[in-house]
Amino acid sequence: MDQFLSAYPKFRKVQVYQAIFGRLIADWEQASSLPLEIRQCLSEIFPLYINHELVLSADEQTAKAIITFDDGAAIESVLMRHKNGRDTICVSSQVGCSLGCAFCATGTMGLIRDLTWGEITAQVLLFARWLYIREGERVTNVVFMGMGEPFLNYGNVLSAARFINRSDTFAIGARKISISTIGIAPQIRQLAGEPEQFNLSISLHAPNDQLRQKLMPAAQKYPLNDVLSSVREYINLTNRKVMIEYLLLDGVNDRPEQARELAALLKKELKKLFMVNLLTYNPTGGFLSSPPERAADFKDILIREGVEATRRYPLGLDIRGACGQLAGRKAR
Repeated sequence: MDQFLSAYPKFRKVQVYQAIFGRLIADWEQASSLPLEIRQCLSEIFPLYINHELVLSADEQTAKAIITFDDGAAIESVLMRHKNGRDTICVSSQVGCSLGCAFCATGTMGLIRDLTWGEITAQVLLFARWLYIREGERVTNVVFMGMGEPFLNYGNVLSAARFINRSDTFAIGARKISISTIGIAPQIRQLAGEPEQFNLSISLHAPNDQLRQKLMPAAQKYPLNDVLSSVREYINLTNRKVMIEYLLLDGVNDRPEQARELAALLKKELKKLFMVNLLTYNPTGGFLSSPPERAADFKDILIREGVEATRRYPLGLDIRGACGQLAGRKAR
């Protein structure tokens, strides 16, 4: 688009960006400040329509969009509305996923293709429009925790994150943009060297390699010592806190001794600037969620062992929009 607009006075680009990201128009005919000629060209070259189906949870705290691209590939994105005023979009970075984690529905698809940075950004734009029209509110946070492994599509993910961060687009602060990975060590180190202060989350889910590799086959390529070594380097270089994601599975990784093992591992390897976020398992087949009392005990043990810990409660279960449930399909 910038190349197209370079043929016009600079103020036209400002008008176009204000129309798309400020007024959040969905049709170029709404951009009344632009000459008809420009609107017609933009309609042909850069259509604003995003092909999607949107479903809303019963409590209206969560909305899920199934977006279908021109090649027929479909992904899902989720808007989570928190009581503290945060409006967070969980975006996908790939169509499907190659990692095959045992607890994740996306992994059953296999990898179909990477998303372009524009396709990633379109997910934010879609919900930004919907939220603004419905509530008069703006997106406050973006997390790369949807379908796919972000660090296996590193270039497009970073380009999208930078675009979302720009003052002339969504103006979402870098520290309100989080990128999650199962632990692709080379890209963790690469992110540490980037100038932006994007947040990093690590999907750990087990306190040792033996169990982790059963749950996450890709962990064979990225064992814990490599993952945590790269995270330690990231922390030392950036001085930013890292989120350790840990999905609690009934009878699998939620025993008291595993909580103590996890605490010892993280204190030894990371030492500082990390916290553990305990996740509730959302049904995808094969596992059960830890009972609430056991999840609470797991958290209490971590805290007693000197590890900062929180629990994330699921949103969007009734529309299959909760963590791990996204698979590019309609809600049932």
